[in-house]
Amino acid sequence: MAAGNRKRIKLTNAALLAGVALHTLAMGMNAPVQAQDTSARIDSLQPNIPADAKLLLSANELLYNRDAETVTVRGNVQIAYGGYRMVARQVVYDQRSGRIIATGEIQLVEPDGNIVYADKMDVTDDFGNGFVQALRIETTDLTRLAAESGERRNGEEFILNRAVYTACTPCNIKPEHRSLWHIKAERVIQNGRTHTIRLEHAYFELFGKPIAYIPAIEIPDHTVKRKSGFLFPKFRYAQKLGAGVGIPYYWAISPYMDATVTATGLTRQGFLLEGEFRQSFHNGLHTLNVAGISQLDRDQFTPDTVDAEETNRGMVASKGEFQINPRWTFGWNVLVQSDANFAKTYDLESFDGTTYTNQAYLTGLGKRNYFDLRAFYFDIQDADLDSIEENQQPAAQVLDYSYFAPESVLGGELSADVNFTNVKRNRLDSINVLGVERFRGLEGTAHRLTADLEWKRTFIAPGGLVLTPLLAARGDALGLNMDPPGPAYTGDYTNSDAVTRRMLTAGLEARYPILFAGENSSHVLEPIGQIYVRPDEQHAGGLPNEDAQSFVFDATNLFDRDKFSGFDRIEGGTRANLGIRYTGSFDNGYGLRAIAGQSFHLGGLNSFATDDLVKVGADSGLETKSSDYVAMVGIDAPYGLMASLSGRLDEDDLALRRADATVGYLGLTWQAALTYTRIEAQPVYGSPSDQDEIQTAAAYRFHDYWSVFGALTYDINNDVISRNGFGVTYDDQDTLFSIVYQQERDTDSSVANDWSIGARISFRTLGDIDVGDTTFDELDFY
Repeated sequence: MAAGNRKRIKLTNAALLAGVALHTLAMGMNAPVQAQDTSARIDSLQPNIPADAKLLLSANELLYNRDAETVTVRGNVQIAYGGYRMVARQVVYDQRSGRIIATGEIQLVEPDGNIVYADKMDVTDDFGNGFVQALRIETTDLTRLAAESGERRNGEEFILNRAVYTACTPCNIKPEHRSLWHIKAERVIQNGRTHTIRLEHAYFELFGKPIAYIPAIEIPDHTVKRKSGFLFPKFRYAQKLGAGVGIPYYWAISPYMDATVTATGLTRQGFLLEGEFRQSFHNGLHTLNVAGISQLDRDQFTPDTVDAEETNRGMVASKGEFQINPRWTFGWNVLVQSDANFAKTYDLESFDGTTYTNQAYLTGLGKRNYFDLRAFYFDIQDADLDSIEENQQPAAQVLDYSYFAPESVLGGELSADVNFTNVKRNRLDSINVLGVERFRGLEGTAHRLTADLEWKRTFIAPGGLVLTPLLAARGDALGLNMDPPGPAYTGDYTNSDAVTRRMLTAGLEARYPILFAGENSSHVLEPIGQIYVRPDEQHAGGLPNEDAQSFVFDATNLFDRDKFSGFDRIEGGTRANLGIRYTGSFDNGYGLRAIAGQSFHLGGLNSFATDDLVKVGADSGLETKSSDYVAMVGIDAPYGLMASLSGRLDEDDLALRRADATVGYLGLTWQAALTYTRIEAQPVYGSPSDQDEIQTAAAYRFHDYWSVFGALTYDINNDVISRNGFGVTYDDQDTLFSIVYQQERDTDSSVANDWSIGARISFRTLGDIDVGDTTFDELDFY
């Protein structure tokens, strides 16, 4: 083995240069059309090797012909230089012509990991011109390029003849795998001065068949991160809009700004124009979206709706998030529309939901505290001309602050929570179900400031008994300027402009964990008892209830001090919670977990039995002195099996009031889930009939990359399949193909009211084509 300096050994330098440049083409081939910053371009295709780089040369034989002035190294030639590694059978350097000829199973590994294979290289020693035969290139991002021959011209162009390009991720572990698609081109030209790659007379082939001819296309090479240009078209269809084709154009404005403008032609409504502008800052990102259309055929829409009444429609949306420092973040997202249903009607991405939440926020997270300040406004997207439901939504400002004392206080943990809420609503929000009026929101303005302080300490008594005493104090101050609910409300509504209330709590929790250890398993059985002593809830049911309307009593909140879901209601009176928790683990991989118990109202006013503007405690299972029984059990089995069951049973006759049962399997080939849900009617709470539903979903991978999937939702009470769908997918990481059929039915009828077919095909490094919706929410069971 010999070592030397690059200035003294011209042969190996030139041979390396001959192979090194091949990587630039392969890197450029996978650059997407949407490209960006060009400030880091290199001005030539030549490799950048340090002047002091050391060279290592190894070969079986080295010959110098003084008469012919040639140097030949042959037999397992290995060269390492400047991060490049080259292997060939023979390398010949002609000093007279200044050419280097490498032959025989040439392999070049570049510093960035790309690998170049060739049968023969014939280039000048300054790498200005030359030829390469039978070359193949594999890049680090698993794309591949092959060509019959390549030619280097004028130090700035590299031309490949009869080239084939594809992406092949599975080839990394399965060399025999063949990608479903590739591009064949008569000529591929990379220009080192313009930093572009031009494909001439190219065919896009799928499943070995040409499906598209491209006379010429020019894309940026790997040195360009972003570049202005057209993106893949987008396809869509909707009955009232017609068929549509969208042409997106990407504009790289600067290294910190870019935009995408999409013009979509709809056969029934004309041209929809969309734009998205993005600007990045050193500490955040701002995105501005605009869209608009002048509708051609309003008669396609349902009469007396905003869709049918409006001609010129549009929207503007802004979203930003900025990190003030590592602990503080500020942001917003706001949508303004010409009417209440434009974004949903035209299925504008990120803005097409039934409810859009406009908000501005400031959050901070410390080691022992948390701060969150938000302002909300809710856009209800529907076709109602009067926007009744939207006017019933509140505009709200909410402040949450939590604090945990860093040092113990009297040997225990001290914590505090503060909440401030301001709500304004322009219209009364009420609903009548079976003659029962529920007031989900009152017209007017309300303010509430809440502060809650809690101290608790844990003692372990001899024998393992765990005792946790607790003291808590809470205070609320409310300012009310709301119209009262009126005579339809049977409760005692507080008609005051200013209200205060307080709650003091003394509690004690006792737990006695018992460990049982067998030969092949271990079990922990833990009886738990709690008691909370406190006065009655002040103004129970007489104040607006905005954030404590949702309530489900189950095993997950059995041991909560306050079981209400928000601050607008406070649990009062003396209450005891009794239950038992079990955990078991087995050497064969199985695991068991369970919890069961009951709650008892011992004295004072039962907050869940009092009237409420939204009837939140009605039929909850806590409105009686002895609550319903709640339980939950789960099984974790090896090989992907799992099962869980939770429910609420009537305290008197053990009738099933609520149940959720799930069985699932997650394996390499099969995935399946079956869920049964039962919710007994709660007429006072607004649910007039029983709800029994079965949901099932499954997916089966029947080949390395092919899978089928399906889902079904069955409404037992109405004897109707309310939703079903199925689909098939091919995914080898380079090519994704999916087609999905979905159908929804009206639960009051067996007639289908909506169905859709969606398809998507995606080619890695090239782009996506989407038609319709291919999401399949039921498979989220997994």
